Amino acid sequence: MDRNDSFREFVDAHQQSLMRTAYLLTGDAHLAEDLLQSVLIKIIRRWSKVLSLDRPEAYARKALVNQHISWLRRRSGSELPRADPPEVAYASEDSTVIRIVVRQALLRLPPKQRAVIVLRFYEDRTERETAELMGCSVGTVKSQAHQALNRLRALAPELAPKFSELEDQADTQEAHR
Repeated sequence: MDRNDSFREFVDAHQQSLMRTAYLLTGDAHLAEDLLQSVLIKIIRRWSKVLSLDRPEAYARKALVNQHISWLRRRSGSELPRADPPEVAYASEDSTVIRIVVRQALLRLPPKQRAVIVLRFYEDRTERETAELMGCSVGTVKSQAHQALNRLRALAPELAPKFSELEDQADTQEAHR
């Protein structure tokens, strides 16, 4: 098997989960595709080195987070989405509306806080895994998650109880890991 074949196998095996991560980071399908494509281009250039790592997928996720943060640093603040969550009453069973409100609030978080929320709660990663992927300490992950959840509560107060439940579940799961 040559280098390109092993890279194709890697992409085939992990493209969906990496794309989901990219989408959750960017909040836009087209930007997510661009983000994933730029990261995969960088990875194939170093494929022999990446392939020798214990967890090439973790390397790719970390590259997604880093590339996304890098992109956001270059963009001006006026280009970031600023739409307010809809002020519509809805039933708690209406998961579509909940997803829209959460997504809009998530897009208003700073890049590192958004990355922590995506990795910890959407991908169900441990604090340690999240810290490794982001290249920071576990304490930084904890503080960024706490700040992000507080910000989400302020941005979508109608969902504050759900964010509290999420935080409690994460604490319980972390204690059992």
